[in-house]
Amino acid sequence: MKLAKQHLDVGLFSNKRDEQLAFWQQTVGLPYDHMGKLGGGMQQHRHDMNGSILKMNHARDPLPTLAPSGIIGLQIAREGLSTPVELADPDGNKVTLVPKGRDGVEGIAVLLRVNDPAAHDRFWTEAMQYERVGEGRYRCGDSLMVIAEQGKVEHRGTLWRGPGYRYTTVQVFDCIAEYEGILARGGTSGGEVRVLGDTVRYAFVCDPDGNHIEISQRASLTGGTL
Repeated sequence: MKLAKQHLDVGLFSNKRDEQLAFWQQTVGLPYDHMGKLGGGMQQHRHDMNGSILKMNHARDPLPTLAPSGIIGLQIAREGLSTPVELADPDGNKVTLVPKGRDGVEGIAVLLRVNDPAAHDRFWTEAMQYERVGEGRYRCGDSLMVIAEQGKVEHRGTLWRGPGYRYTTVQVFDCIAEYEGILARGGTSGGEVRVLGDTVRYAFVCDPDGNHIEISQRASLTGGTL
């Protein structure tokens, strides 16, 4: 996979805009980048975390009640820490600030609960072409996907915009080629290729438990037109 950015992004959905913004900016200390409108009463508030983006998607209307995704936590590397600091956002999403470099976390680590670790190992190493850097640990750029525990994760079908952590984003130079390549290597589609103005081309694939991964080709990163 040819990356346009060496950092994964993480997206969550919430109805608690003000509380979430206060938490991520003041408690966690993430710099605010900008807000983008997604349509349908949805705003994306983007925050920088070591080159990755925390996408706090605020929904004006009540979010549907969906089973939780398999993303159960987020670790963010922080200079100057000697021990981890465990936190939870206003919706209960777990985030831990960790000393930079602890357990290989240089930027962020996304923690997963999975039904079948072997299926995930095949998916992350073969379909997604992430580098295995330890048992249940997969590196994409300077970000990690980590199998933190094995347990029941309910498939949520085609619905995914529910409360909590819901997806990761990988930035690439050619969305179509990478999306088709992932499907050819055994991944499943979570949403066909779409274009948003002259800004971004994107598609979604799903891991073995139905968690969505956005495959994004953003003009501002690739330096070209879509």
